[in-house]
Amino acid sequence: MQVLLIEDDPSLAQGLKTSLKREGFIVNHLQLGRLAIESVATAAPDMVVLDLGLPDMDGQDVLRAIRKINAELPVLILTARSSLQDKVDGLDGGADDYLAKPFDTDELLARLRVFERRLSSLKHAELVVGNVAMDTKAQQVKVNGADLELSRREYMLLKTLMENVGRVQTRDSLETKLYSWGDEIASNAIEVHIHHLRKKLPEQFIRTVRGVGYTIKAL
Repeated sequence: MQVLLIEDDPSLAQGLKTSLKREGFIVNHLQLGRLAIESVATAAPDMVVLDLGLPDMDGQDVLRAIRKINAELPVLILTARSSLQDKVDGLDGGADDYLAKPFDTDELLARLRVFERRLSSLKHAELVVGNVAMDTKAQQVKVNGADLELSRREYMLLKTLMENVGRVQTRDSLETKLYSWGDEIASNAIEVHIHHLRKKLPEQFIRTVRGVGYTIKAL
C-alpha cells in the first residue's frame, strides 16, 4: 500500500517513513500542501497521512482540496491540534481518522492497517485467476490450493497485476507501486521481480507485452 505523508517536520517524517517502510508500506513524503494536492490529482496514493500545520497552507484546506479530487481516498489527520473541537472539525471536514501528537507509532500503524483492510475489502477480498488465488486480507497466495511463498515486493507486484486482469501495466506504473520516491531502483528491477514470480507461477500466467509492460489475461 502506498502512503502519501504530508508533514513539514523533517525528523518526524523520517522516523515515520522508516517505521512505515518496515511494516511494508511504500511511503512518499511532501512538506507543502500545494504539492500534496498536485500529487493526489496526478496519481492518487492508497492513503494519506496529513499534518494540519503546514508552512504554505492550512491542512484543513488541503483536506478539502483532496476531497474535491477524490472523495474515497482514506485520509488520517496527524496533528498537534488535540482539542475535541479540532477533532470534530477534522472528521466533519472529510478525514477518515484523527490522531493527535504526541502519538504512539504502533497506534498509527494499527490505524493504517484498518485502512488497508478496508481497501482490500472494497476492491477484492479474494482475487482468483485460473488456479491462482490471492487472499488480500490474509496476504496469502495459493496455486492449486498450495501456499506460495513470496517476498513483499513479489506479492505487491502480483497483486497489482491480478487487480488489473486484461490491462497492461507499464514498468513505470509498477515501479510506483513497489518503490518510494527517491529509492535507488536498478534499471531491471521489475524484470527481476517478474522473473522470480514466473518461476513460482503457472507457465504463461504473466505475459510480456513487448515494449509496453506486463499483463495477466483472464482465463
